[in-house]
Amino acid sequence: MTTSRAATEEYPKVRRIRFRFGEPEPMRHYLVEDNIVLSHLVALLSAVFPPGEESFIRSVRRFADSVTDPVLKQRVAAFIGQESVHGQEHRRLNQKLIDMGYPFVRLFTFGRASFRQRAIERIEKMSPGYAHLAMTAAAEHYTATLAERVLGSDEIQAIPADAEGRHLLNWHAMEELEHKSVAFDVYRAAGGPEWIRIGVMAAAYVFTIPVVTAGVVLSILTDPRGWRPIRLLRQTHYVFRGPLLRGLMADLRKYMRPGFHPDDIDTTALLVHWQQELFGAEGGLVDHLK
Repeated sequence: MTTSRAATEEYPKVRRIRFRFGEPEPMRHYLVEDNIVLSHLVALLSAVFPPGEESFIRSVRRFADSVTDPVLKQRVAAFIGQESVHGQEHRRLNQKLIDMGYPFVRLFTFGRASFRQRAIERIEKMSPGYAHLAMTAAAEHYTATLAERVLGSDEIQAIPADAEGRHLLNWHAMEELEHKSVAFDVYRAAGGPEWIRIGVMAAAYVFTIPVVTAGVVLSILTDPRGWRPIRLLRQTHYVFRGPLLRGLMADLRKYMRPGFHPDDIDTTALLVHWQQELFGAEGGLVDHLK
Protein backbone atom coordinates (compact mmCIF):
# COMPACT_ATOMS: atom_id res chain seq x y z
CA MET A 1 0.00 0.00 0.00
CA THR A 2 1.43 3.38 -0.96
CA THR A 3 1.71 6.25 1.47
CA SER A 4 -0.99 8.23 -0.35
CA ARG A 5 -3.38 5.30 -0.55
CA ALA A 6 -2.81 4.66 3.16
CA ALA A 7 -3.82 8.25 3.86
CA THR A 8 -7.28 7.54 2.50
CA GLU A 9 -7.82 5.01 5.28
CA GLU A 10 -7.97 7.92 7.72
CA TYR A 11 -11.27 9.70 8.16
CA PRO A 12 -11.18 13.32 6.94
CA LYS A 13 -11.85 15.67 9.83
CA VAL A 14 -15.01 17.78 9.80
CA ARG A 15 -14.02 21.21 11.09
CA ARG A 16 -16.73 23.62 12.18
CA ILE A 17 -15.28 26.93 11.16
CA ARG A 18 -16.35 30.54 10.76
CA PHE A 19 -14.63 33.11 8.57
CA ARG A 20 -14.75 36.85 9.23
CA PHE A 21 -15.22 38.37 5.81
CA GLY A 22 -14.61 42.11 5.79
CA GLU A 23 -12.86 42.08 9.18
CA PRO A 24 -10.88 43.87 10.46
CA GLU A 25 -10.68 45.79 7.16
CA PRO A 26 -13.36 45.92 4.42
CA MET A 27 -12.80 43.67 1.43
CA ARG A 28 -11.64 45.47 -1.70
CA HIS A 29 -13.93 45.21 -4.70
CA TYR A 30 -11.26 43.31 -6.64
CA LEU A 31 -10.23 41.01 -3.85
CA VAL A 32 -7.41 39.22 -5.68
CA GLU A 33 -4.38 41.40 -6.52
CA ASP A 34 -6.76 44.14 -7.69
CA ASN A 35 -7.06 41.89 -10.77
CA ILE A 36 -10.48 42.12 -12.45
CA VAL A 37 -10.33 38.77 -14.28
CA LEU A 38 -8.86 36.76 -11.41
CA SER A 39 -11.28 38.31 -8.91
CA HIS A 40 -14.27 37.41 -11.09
CA LEU A 41 -12.91 33.89 -11.60
CA VAL A 42 -12.66 33.41 -7.83
CA ALA A 43 -16.16 34.89 -7.40
CA LEU A 44 -17.55 32.51 -10.04
CA LEU A 45 -15.96 29.48 -8.40
CA SER A 46 -17.27 30.54 -4.99
CA ALA A 47 -20.74 31.05 -6.50
CA VAL A 48 -20.99 27.54 -7.94
CA PHE A 49 -19.53 25.73 -4.92
CA PRO A 50 -22.65 25.63 -2.69
CA PRO A 51 -25.12 24.16 -5.24
CA GLY A 52 -22.36 21.97 -6.65
CA GLU A 53 -21.35 20.51 -3.31
CA GLU A 54 -24.97 19.87 -2.36
CA SER A 55 -25.32 17.94 -5.62
CA PHE A 56 -22.15 15.97 -4.81
CA ILE A 57 -23.61 14.98 -1.45
CA ARG A 58 -26.85 13.78 -3.06
CA SER A 59 -24.95 11.74 -5.66
CA VAL A 60 -22.98 9.91 -2.96
CA ARG A 61 -26.02 9.35 -0.74
CA ARG A 62 -27.77 7.81 -3.74
CA PHE A 63 -25.35 4.88 -3.51
CA ALA A 64 -25.09 4.70 0.28
CA ASP A 65 -26.47 1.15 0.32
CA SER A 66 -23.66 0.01 -1.97
CA VAL A 67 -21.02 0.95 0.59
CA THR A 68 -20.38 -1.97 2.93
CA ASP A 69 -16.78 -1.28 3.94
CA PRO A 70 -16.86 0.38 7.40
CA VAL A 71 -13.83 2.58 6.66
CA LEU A 72 -15.40 3.88 3.45
CA LYS A 73 -18.65 4.50 5.31
CA GLN A 74 -16.81 6.73 7.77
CA ARG A 75 -14.99 8.51 4.97
CA VAL A 76 -18.34 9.14 3.23
CA ALA A 77 -19.77 10.64 6.44
CA ALA A 78 -16.74 12.92 6.73
CA PHE A 79 -16.99 13.87 3.04
CA ILE A 80 -20.62 14.91 3.54
CA GLY A 81 -19.71 16.87 6.66
CA GLN A 82 -16.85 18.71 5.00
CA GLU A 83 -18.83 19.54 1.86
CA SER A 84 -21.71 20.85 3.97
CA VAL A 85 -19.42 23.25 5.84
CA HIS A 86 -17.80 24.33 2.55
CA GLY A 87 -21.21 25.24 1.18
CA GLN A 88 -22.12 27.14 4.34
CA GLU A 89 -19.00 29.32 4.32
CA HIS A 90 -19.08 29.96 0.58
CA ARG A 91 -22.71 31.06 0.88
CA ARG A 92 -21.58 33.64 3.42
CA LEU A 93 -18.78 34.82 1.13
CA ASN A 94 -21.18 34.88 -1.82
CA GLN A 95 -23.57 37.18 0.00
CA LYS A 96 -20.64 39.47 0.73
CA LEU A 97 -19.66 39.41 -2.95
CA ILE A 98 -23.22 40.27 -4.03
CA ASP A 99 -23.22 43.21 -1.61
CA MET A 100 -19.84 44.33 -3.02
CA GLY A 101 -21.11 44.46 -6.61
CA TYR A 102 -20.91 40.94 -8.04
CA PRO A 103 -24.57 40.48 -9.10
CA PHE A 104 -23.78 37.45 -11.30
CA VAL A 105 -23.10 35.48 -8.10
CA ARG A 106 -26.82 35.83 -7.27
CA LEU A 107 -27.65 33.50 -10.17
CA PHE A 108 -26.24 30.59 -8.15
CA THR A 109 -27.59 31.75 -4.80
CA PHE A 110 -30.93 30.14 -4.07
CA GLY A 111 -32.64 28.30 -1.24
CA ARG A 112 -33.48 24.63 -0.98
CA ALA A 113 -37.17 25.28 -1.67
CA SER A 114 -36.59 27.48 -4.72
CA PHE A 115 -37.68 26.63 -8.26
CA ARG A 116 -34.06 26.35 -9.42
CA GLN A 117 -33.20 23.94 -6.62
CA ARG A 118 -36.24 21.76 -7.35
CA ALA A 119 -35.35 21.78 -11.07
CA ILE A 120 -31.78 20.67 -10.33
CA GLU A 121 -32.96 17.83 -8.11
CA ARG A 122 -35.53 16.76 -10.72
CA ILE A 123 -32.82 16.58 -13.38
CA GLU A 124 -30.60 14.57 -11.04
CA LYS A 125 -33.36 12.05 -10.38
CA MET A 126 -33.97 11.67 -14.09
CA SER A 127 -30.26 11.12 -14.76
CA PRO A 128 -28.62 7.67 -14.47
CA GLY A 129 -27.20 7.32 -10.98
CA TYR A 130 -23.80 6.20 -12.23
CA ALA A 131 -23.52 9.29 -14.44
CA HIS A 132 -24.35 11.62 -11.54
CA LEU A 133 -21.80 9.95 -9.27
CA ALA A 134 -19.21 9.88 -12.07
CA MET A 135 -19.73 13.63 -12.49
CA THR A 136 -19.05 14.10 -8.78
CA ALA A 137 -15.89 11.99 -8.95
CA ALA A 138 -14.71 14.01 -11.97
CA ALA A 139 -15.48 17.31 -10.24
CA GLU A 140 -13.53 16.16 -7.20
CA HIS A 141 -10.54 15.60 -9.49
CA TYR A 142 -10.94 19.18 -10.74
CA THR A 143 -11.03 20.60 -7.21
CA ALA A 144 -8.16 18.41 -6.02
CA THR A 145 -6.05 19.45 -9.01
CA LEU A 146 -6.73 23.14 -8.34
CA ALA A 147 -6.14 22.59 -4.61
CA GLU A 148 -2.74 21.05 -5.26
CA ARG A 149 -1.81 24.06 -7.39
CA VAL A 150 -3.05 26.63 -4.87
CA LEU A 151 -1.33 25.00 -1.89
CA GLY A 152 1.79 23.84 -3.71
CA SER A 153 2.72 27.07 -5.48
CA ASP A 154 4.67 29.76 -3.67
CA GLU A 155 3.83 32.03 -6.61
CA ILE A 156 0.09 31.64 -6.03
CA GLN A 157 0.42 32.03 -2.27
CA ALA A 158 2.36 35.27 -2.84
CA ILE A 159 -0.42 36.88 -4.90
CA PRO A 160 -1.77 39.84 -2.89
CA ALA A 161 -5.36 39.12 -1.89
CA ASP A 162 -7.93 39.66 0.84
CA ALA A 163 -6.55 37.83 3.87
CA GLU A 164 -9.77 36.18 4.98
CA GLY A 165 -10.66 35.19 1.43
CA ARG A 166 -7.23 33.56 1.14
CA HIS A 167 -7.82 31.69 4.42
CA LEU A 168 -11.11 30.35 3.05
CA LEU A 169 -9.52 29.14 -0.19
CA ASN A 170 -6.57 27.51 1.58
CA TRP A 171 -8.84 25.72 4.07
CA HIS A 172 -11.17 24.58 1.29
CA ALA A 173 -8.24 23.40 -0.83
CA MET A 174 -6.74 21.43 2.06
CA GLU A 175 -10.00 19.62 2.77
CA GLU A 176 -10.48 18.86 -0.93
CA LEU A 177 -7.18 16.98 -0.78
CA GLU A 178 -8.32 15.18 2.38
CA HIS A 179 -11.40 13.72 0.70
CA LYS A 180 -10.31 13.73 -2.95
CA SER A 181 -10.86 9.98 -3.47
CA VAL A 182 -14.09 9.42 -1.50
CA ALA A 183 -16.61 9.86 -4.34
CA PHE A 184 -14.31 7.88 -6.64
CA ASP A 185 -14.17 4.99 -4.16
CA VAL A 186 -17.95 5.03 -3.75
CA TYR A 187 -18.26 4.85 -7.54
CA ARG A 188 -16.03 1.79 -7.60
CA ALA A 189 -17.78 0.19 -4.63
CA ALA A 190 -21.10 0.64 -6.44
CA GLY A 191 -19.71 -1.10 -9.54
CA GLY A 192 -19.62 2.02 -11.69
CA PRO A 193 -18.39 1.20 -15.22
CA GLU A 194 -14.98 2.52 -16.23
CA TRP A 195 -16.28 3.74 -19.58
CA ILE A 196 -18.89 5.97 -17.92
CA ARG A 197 -16.28 7.40 -15.53
CA ILE A 198 -13.94 8.27 -18.39
CA GLY A 199 -16.73 9.40 -20.73
CA VAL A 200 -18.22 11.80 -18.19
CA MET A 201 -14.81 13.31 -17.55
CA ALA A 202 -14.13 13.62 -21.29
CA ALA A 203 -17.36 15.58 -21.76
CA ALA A 204 -16.57 17.84 -18.81
CA TYR A 205 -13.03 18.33 -20.09
CA VAL A 206 -14.20 19.55 -23.51
CA PHE A 207 -16.49 22.18 -22.02
CA THR A 208 -14.23 23.39 -19.19
CA ILE A 209 -12.51 26.33 -20.87
CA PRO A 210 -15.54 27.58 -22.90
CA VAL A 211 -17.98 27.38 -19.96
CA VAL A 212 -15.65 28.95 -17.39
CA THR A 213 -14.59 31.67 -19.83
CA ALA A 214 -18.22 32.48 -20.63
CA GLY A 215 -19.05 32.61 -16.92
CA VAL A 216 -16.21 35.02 -16.16
CA VAL A 217 -17.14 37.23 -19.14
CA LEU A 218 -20.78 37.41 -18.03
CA SER A 219 -19.72 38.19 -14.48
CA ILE A 220 -17.49 41.04 -15.68
CA LEU A 221 -20.29 42.39 -17.88
CA THR A 222 -22.46 42.79 -14.78
CA ASP A 223 -19.68 44.82 -13.13
CA PRO A 224 -19.41 48.29 -14.76
CA ARG A 225 -16.19 48.96 -12.88
CA GLY A 226 -14.62 46.10 -14.80
CA TRP A 227 -15.19 47.53 -18.29
CA ARG A 228 -11.52 48.32 -18.91
CA PRO A 229 -10.64 46.67 -22.28
CA ILE A 230 -6.86 47.09 -22.25
CA ARG A 231 -6.57 46.11 -18.60
CA LEU A 232 -8.83 43.10 -19.19
CA LEU A 233 -6.74 41.86 -22.12
CA ARG A 234 -3.54 42.16 -20.11
CA GLN A 235 -5.03 40.43 -17.07
CA THR A 236 -6.64 37.67 -19.16
CA HIS A 237 -3.22 36.86 -20.61
CA TYR A 238 -1.81 36.76 -17.08
CA VAL A 239 -4.52 34.40 -15.83
CA PHE A 240 -4.19 31.92 -18.71
CA ARG A 241 -0.37 31.97 -18.61
CA GLY A 242 -0.14 32.15 -14.82
CA PRO A 243 0.48 29.44 -12.22
CA LEU A 244 -3.17 28.59 -11.60
CA LEU A 245 -4.10 27.60 -15.17
CA ARG A 246 -0.75 26.94 -16.85
CA GLY A 247 -0.65 23.20 -17.64
CA LEU A 248 -4.00 22.62 -15.91
CA MET A 249 -5.63 20.74 -18.79
CA ALA A 250 -2.74 18.27 -18.95
CA ASP A 251 -3.14 17.54 -15.23
CA LEU A 252 -6.89 17.07 -15.64
CA ARG A 253 -6.33 14.57 -18.49
CA LYS A 254 -4.65 12.15 -16.09
CA TYR A 255 -8.10 11.19 -14.82
CA MET A 256 -9.03 9.70 -18.18
CA ARG A 257 -6.30 7.06 -18.04
CA PRO A 258 -7.87 3.58 -17.65
CA GLY A 259 -7.27 2.29 -14.14
CA PHE A 260 -6.57 5.76 -12.74
CA HIS A 261 -7.11 6.39 -9.02
CA PRO A 262 -6.93 9.86 -7.38
CA ASP A 263 -4.32 8.62 -4.92
CA ASP A 264 -1.99 7.87 -7.83
CA ILE A 265 -1.17 11.58 -7.44
CA ASP A 266 0.60 11.68 -4.09
CA THR A 267 -0.30 14.86 -2.20
CA THR A 268 0.39 13.45 1.27
CA ALA A 269 3.37 15.67 2.12
CA LEU A 270 1.57 18.79 0.88
CA LEU A 271 -1.52 17.88 2.88
CA VAL A 272 0.41 17.23 6.10
CA HIS A 273 2.21 20.57 5.72
CA TRP A 274 -1.04 22.53 5.36
CA GLN A 275 -2.84 20.63 8.12
CA GLN A 276 -0.07 21.81 10.43
CA GLU A 277 0.07 25.29 8.87
CA LEU A 278 -3.65 25.90 9.35
CA PHE A 279 -4.67 23.71 12.29
CA GLY A 280 -1.54 22.75 14.19
CA ALA A 281 -0.91 23.97 17.74
CA GLU A 282 -0.17 27.45 16.40
CA GLY A 283 -2.04 27.11 13.11
CA GLY A 284 -3.33 30.18 11.35
CA LEU A 285 -7.00 29.14 11.52
CA VAL A 286 -7.22 27.55 14.97
CA ASP A 287 -8.99 30.66 16.27
CA HIS A 288 -11.59 30.31 13.49
CA LEU A 289 -12.85 26.96 14.73
CA LYS A 290 -16.23 26.97 16.44
